[in-house]
Amino acid sequence: MEPALLAEVSSLGHPPRVVGVYRRDDLPRGTRDATLALWHVADPGNVGTLLRSADAFGAGVALSAGCADPTGPKALRASAGAVFRVPACGFDEAPGRRVALVAHGGEPLAEVDLAAPVTLVLGAERDGLPDEVLARCDARASIPQTGDAESLNVAMAGTIALYELSRRLP
Repeated sequence: MEPALLAEVSSLGHPPRVVGVYRRDDLPRGTRDATLALWHVADPGNVGTLLRSADAFGAGVALSAGCADPTGPKALRASAGAVFRVPACGFDEAPGRRVALVAHGGEPLAEVDLAAPVTLVLGAERDGLPDEVLARCDARASIPQTGDAESLNVAMAGTIALYELSRRLP
C-alpha cells in the first residue's frame, strides 16, 4: 500500500507501514486457570491494556456485554498484539472461584485465596461492580493503598492482581 494512502486512512500521528486483515472468528477463544472478568469496562484503552497484562501473566479475559470492543482501534493499539494471543470468553463462562476487586472494604489482596482456577472480577471505573455481580463472587479483595488516591485505574488494578497471582506460583 502506498505510504500516502495509508497515512490518509490512519488515525495515528505516525501511520503504520503495514495493514493486517483478520477474521474475528479466528481470535483465540476459551479460558485459562487465571482469568480477568471485565464488567462493563467501556474504555477501549483499558480493555486493550488488560489484554496486554493478561498476555504478560498467562491469563485469559472474559468480557461482559457493555465492554469496549477488543478489536476496536484504541483497544487493538493498547493490547500491543495481545488480542491475537489471549483467549477470550463471555463474562459468565470464566472458570473457578470468583474474586471481586473492589476499591474499598475487601480483604487485602495478599490475604485472599487465589488458588487456580480463579477469576478476578473487575468493574467499570466510575460504577465498579453492581450488587448482583458482587453477590455471585466468592470473595472481595482490595489493593491496599498508602497514598491519597480514592482508587486505582481498572487496568492498573487488574495488572497488580495478576502480578500478585503470579508471585504465588511455584
